[in-house]
Amino acid sequence: MPVFDPALVTFTLLTLIAALYLPVIFFALLRREGQESAAGLVSLYALVGLGLGVFEAFWRDGRLPRYDALAFGDIQTYGALALAFLTVMIVQVFMRRQTVGWFGAAVLIALGLAVIAADAGRFPYVIWSSGAWTLTRDRLAVSWALVGWLVFMIGAAFSVIAAYAQTRQPLLRNRLTYWIPIFILIAINDGMIMAATAVIGNPLRWLAAIIIAYVALTHDLGDVRQMVRRVLVYIITALLIMVFYLVSFTIAEISLQAAPGYNPLLVGAGISLFLALLFTPLLSIVRRVVDRWLKLDQYNVGRTLHEYSESISNILEMERLASVAVGIIMENMQVQRGFLFLVDHDHNSAGALFYRLRAVRSAGERQILAIELNEDGPIASHFIKDGRPLLQYDLDLLPSFRNASLLEREWFNRLESEVYIPIFSKKQWIGMLAFGSKLSGNRYTEDDLVTLGALANQTAVALENARLVDNLMRLNTELRQARRDLEKTNRDLERLDKTKSDFISIASHELRTPLTVIKGYSEMLMEDSNLDPNFRRVIKGIHDGALRLHEIMDSMFDIAQIDARSLQLNLQQISLGDVLRDVCLTLKSQAKDRNLALNIDLPILPNIKADPNSLRKVFQHLVNNAIKFTPNAGKIAITGHVVDARPTDLPEGGVEIIVSDTGVGVDPNYREIIFSKFYQPGELTKHSTSKSRFKGGGSGLGLALSKGIVEAHGGRIWVESPGYDEINFPGSKFHVLIPLTKPGKEDSLKMSAPVKVTL
Repeated sequence: MPVFDPALVTFTLLTLIAALYLPVIFFALLRREGQESAAGLVSLYALVGLGLGVFEAFWRDGRLPRYDALAFGDIQTYGALALAFLTVMIVQVFMRRQTVGWFGAAVLIALGLAVIAADAGRFPYVIWSSGAWTLTRDRLAVSWALVGWLVFMIGAAFSVIAAYAQTRQPLLRNRLTYWIPIFILIAINDGMIMAATAVIGNPLRWLAAIIIAYVALTHDLGDVRQMVRRVLVYIITALLIMVFYLVSFTIAEISLQAAPGYNPLLVGAGISLFLALLFTPLLSIVRRVVDRWLKLDQYNVGRTLHEYSESISNILEMERLASVAVGIIMENMQVQRGFLFLVDHDHNSAGALFYRLRAVRSAGERQILAIELNEDGPIASHFIKDGRPLLQYDLDLLPSFRNASLLEREWFNRLESEVYIPIFSKKQWIGMLAFGSKLSGNRYTEDDLVTLGALANQTAVALENARLVDNLMRLNTELRQARRDLEKTNRDLERLDKTKSDFISIASHELRTPLTVIKGYSEMLMEDSNLDPNFRRVIKGIHDGALRLHEIMDSMFDIAQIDARSLQLNLQQISLGDVLRDVCLTLKSQAKDRNLALNIDLPILPNIKADPNSLRKVFQHLVNNAIKFTPNAGKIAITGHVVDARPTDLPEGGVEIIVSDTGVGVDPNYREIIFSKFYQPGELTKHSTSKSRFKGGGSGLGLALSKGIVEAHGGRIWVESPGYDEINFPGSKFHVLIPLTKPGKEDSLKMSAPVKVTL
C-alpha cells in the first residue's frame, strides 16, 4: 500500500480550502459603494468557514491529538452556531432591517455558554432523561449551541418568508428566492455535523457561502424562473429525443431485422437525421408548454410595436394619447396600471434647473400631484445621463439613489409602479411612462425593458405634437381669459374715469359760487380805506387763496367740459405773438424770482383762428411748468415756425410753437402719461407749494387741460426730451401745433409782426 506523507496531506487540504474560500473573501472585498456592511459580514462568514476548514485539515492530519472525535464534532457545532448567527445578520442587512434584536439574542446565547462552561448553575450530572435520550452536564453546552443554531436559522428563514409575502416587487421576490437553496444547504451540512456524519471539508457549507456572497453582494440577480425554464426545457427536450430515439430504434429493430441488407448503423443514422430535423419545432413546442406551465409572459413584440405605432401616430389630443398609449402597453404586456407624465423644464430662484413631472389624466381619473426633480438629484441624473429605464427595485436598493430626497422617494412609492421609462425628443427629456406590476406577478425582463424603450421612442414624436397642440390650446385659453380680464378692466376704468369726470364737473360748479362770494367780499373789504393794516394783510391772504382756488376751479370746469365734449370755443383771428407776450409778461415776476431768462423769438407768423382765452391758458401752463422744472439761472425759450401743408392732417398748413427749457427733462416712458389728469411727476405732498418753486407741486390738470384745448382746435401737443436727469438737466421741448384754416371769400390771411423779447 502507498504511504502518504502527512505534511503533504495537510498542505493539500489547506490548499483546497484556501482555493474554495479565498475567492469568496476576494469577491466580498470588491464590494460596491453602500454594501460595506454586507461585504464585511460575508467576509467574516468566509473567514470562519476557512478557519473551521483549517482546523479540520490539521485534525484529520493528526496534528491535534488532544482532540478526539467528540471534541472535534463539538467545535464544528460551535462553528455552525457562529455561522448561523452571521447568516441571520447577513439576512437582516440584506433586507435593511434592524440587527439590534439579533445581537441581543447572540449575547444571551453567549452568556448561556459561559454559565455552562463555568458551571455557575451547579447543574446535576443528568439534567434530563426520557429513557431513550439522556442530557448530561458535559453535553449541555453543545445542546445549548444547537438551540442557538435553531433560533438563528429559523429566525433567518422566517425573516425571508415574511419579506417575500409582504413585498410587491417581483425582482425582490426573485432575489429572496435565492435564500431557499442557501437554507437547504446549511441545514443539510450542519445536520450532518450534529449527527457526526459530516462530509470531509463540508463542501455544502462552501457552496452556501458562494451563494450567500452572490446574493448579498449582487444587485441584478438572474431570474430564477428563467433558470428553471432553461433547465426544464433542456431536460424535457433531451428526454423526448432520447425516448423517441429508443422507441424508433426498437421498432426498426423489430420490423426490419429480418429484412435483407439490414444495417443498424444506417437505421440509427436515419433516426438521428430525422431527430435533427425535428429538434427545432420540438424545442419550440417544449418552450411554449413550459412557459405556460410556469406562467411566463408571452406576447409578440413585433406586433405590439406595429400596433402601437399605428394607433398613436395621428393623435394630437394629450389625454387621448395618454389613454391609447398606456392602454395598448397594458393590454399587450398584461400590466396592472400605467401613467404618462409630461416633463417641463424650469429654473428656481437661484437659477438652478429642475424638472416638473405632471401626469396626463382625464377628468374622471385620480389626480396625481406634480413633483419637481432637481437637475443634480440622483433620479433626474439617471434619466438625463443614462437615458435608460429606472426600476423601483433599483430606486429602493441601489446606494446611488439613497441621496434622493424623502419627497421624491415618497412620490414614486405612491405611484405603486415597477418601471419608469423616460421619453426623449431631440436629446431633451420631455416625458415619462410608468407601469405597475405585471398581472402574472413576473418581473420585467431585459427584453421587456428594451421593448418599453422602443415604445417610448415611438411615443416621443406623438407626444411632442400633442404637447404643441396642448400648449396652443392652453395659450388660447389664457388669451381668452386675459381678453376678458382686459375688457373688464377697461369697463372699470371707463366707469372710474366717468366718475372722476362727474366729480370734477360737480365740484367745479358747486364751488365756483362760494368762491365768487369770498372773492367779491374780500375785494370790497380791501377797498375800505379805514381797514386796519393787520386785517388788510389777513384779507389779502384770503383773497389770494380765493384767486388760487378760482384758477383751479376754472381748470376743473374746463376739464369737465372737455370730457363732456362741450367745450365752447370763441374762435377769432388772433396773433400768437401777442398771446405769448401777454402770457410771459404775466409770469415775468415768477421767472425773475428764480433768476430765469425768458426769451421769445417768433418770426412773422400768420394769424390763426382760435379762442384767445383758451390758448392763453395753454401757454400759461406750459411756461409755468417750464419755470417750475428749470433750476435757478436756467433758460426758457419760446420759438415758432410755419408748418407746410400736408394732405393728411394739415391741408392748409399750420403754426408750431415750441416752449424749450433747460430743466430736469421728461422720462421717455412718461411722455404720454404727463398729459393725463392729475398726474404728478414728484411726491404728492407738494401740492401746497408756490407756483414758482423749483419742482413745486400743482393740481396736475395743466397739461391735461392744454392737451384738451389744443385738440379741440384740431391741433396736437407733444413733448421731446432726452430723459429725466436732475444733475445734467437735459431740458425738454413742448410742441404745440395749431392748424391754419382756409380764409373765406371776404377774409384775407393776416400776418403778425415778429416778436423778439427777453424778460
